Amino acid sequence: MKHEIRELLEAVQSGATSVDDALLALKMEPYEDLGFAKIDHHRKIRNGAGEVIYGAGKTAEQIVTILRHMKDAGQERILVTRLDETKAKAISEDEGISDFTYYPEGTVGIVGGMPPKNGNGQIVVATGGTSDLAVAEEAALTAEFLGNDVVRLYDVGVAGLHRTLSHLPEIMDAEVVIAIAGMEGALASVLGGLAECPVIAVPTSVGYGASFQGLSALLSMLNSCASGVSVVNIDNGFGAGYQASLINHAGRKRQGL
Repeated sequence: MKHEIRELLEAVQSGATSVDDALLALKMEPYEDLGFAKIDHHRKIRNGAGEVIYGAGKTAEQIVTILRHMKDAGQERILVTRLDETKAKAISEDEGISDFTYYPEGTVGIVGGMPPKNGNGQIVVATGGTSDLAVAEEAALTAEFLGNDVVRLYDVGVAGLHRTLSHLPEIMDAEVVIAIAGMEGALASVLGGLAECPVIAVPTSVGYGASFQGLSALLSMLNSCASGVSVVNIDNGFGAGYQASLINHAGRKRQGL
């Protein structure tokens, strides 16, 4: 694959291929088939961010194999989500993957470290309670992996509204707010009424019986009376962090940054 890309770039250099035709060819580059997985090596060219590995349901051996092939294809930084400690230990012991860091709070593994921060502003990640921390860290680490400056406001739920209001400067200065809560999910509406930026609501499966594993919070967030609130799926910290990064980088693509 590297040889084919080199030939394509040499054709552009010689004038045999136009830049636009080469870009189209790169965007349409086929995936690599490992049998148990098909790796999209050129996702970053199309979407701005490389392939992410979803760790749940994969064996440690499968994850290691995917990581090796991604690194061989030139992807320097790789995010692995929903990664338990046993699999993380196996990855860290693999000789071919020396630059791996595991973040147990968010069950996230990162190869290649964090990039420089290059977003338009700050992303605030706020939780209703400490029990939402795992989802919040998945969101925060995803956003940081994508080059964002993240401010964490944990345990600021509406059961003690003074805790939320004590952080008004951070909330009002944010470029994006991620509101993460279980129970009745009211935090998203409160933050949506305070912030002038987009608010991404993440319902969590935290709560007693009638919360229905996050369904109650999901429906509350979908029915928010605050303008500017959008909602991702239950416990989907990764999706919220990724979407927040897209918002925080809006306009930079057109500026060539």
